[in-house]
Amino acid sequence: MKFFVDTAEVSEIRALAESGLLDGVTTNPSLIAKSGRPMAEVIKEICDITPGPVSAEVTATDYDGMMREGEHLGRIAGNVVIKLPLTEAGLRACKHMVNNGVMVNVTLCFSAAQALLAAKAGATYISPFVGRLDDIGQDGMTLIADTVQIYKNYDAIRTEVLVASIRHPIHLIQAAKMGAHVATLPPSVIKSLYKHPLTDRGLESFLADWKKTGQSIL
Repeated sequence: MKFFVDTAEVSEIRALAESGLLDGVTTNPSLIAKSGRPMAEVIKEICDITPGPVSAEVTATDYDGMMREGEHLGRIAGNVVIKLPLTEAGLRACKHMVNNGVMVNVTLCFSAAQALLAAKAGATYISPFVGRLDDIGQDGMTLIADTVQIYKNYDAIRTEVLVASIRHPIHLIQAAKMGAHVATLPPSVIKSLYKHPLTDRGLESFLADWKKTGQSIL
């Protein structure tokens, strides 16, 4: 499974990239707004940090506007993925962009039917939102299971399932067991993956025993 980080904070992206665990980045208008910086400037800096896919989202809601904004964003760097909403206009723009060699991430997917439409439009990635479904009393992971199963039924589908709105490690593990291709996680969730009380306890024990020997490795 590929790990993307869902943030526009350049310092966090750089630290994760240096760890060797980062495969790509996803952003959205809300995350860019939090950075307080111009979108093109932020996207360019992120693309310079990681060679992996960097999703940059359009803000237009009509087809012509999406096409213009997508062309503008695509000129920032070669690894930019244009992020489009799962609407009729968005899927139309997706089909056109993909036919012209542009990578597209179709976002705000909340049903398997929507995911199937995105695959039909040739999306590079589909972003089902699990946490937001959980928030309204639905099981977000059911959407991941259904989408992965449907995509596996058809060899012609090349769209990758990019699990979004991940709130905790359990979402990630469930998605990985289901065979999702990518998970995009907030930095806080990625950092939580390292943590386990038995790891901390074991390390403390090892270091205490080593100190008693009075030895030094160097």
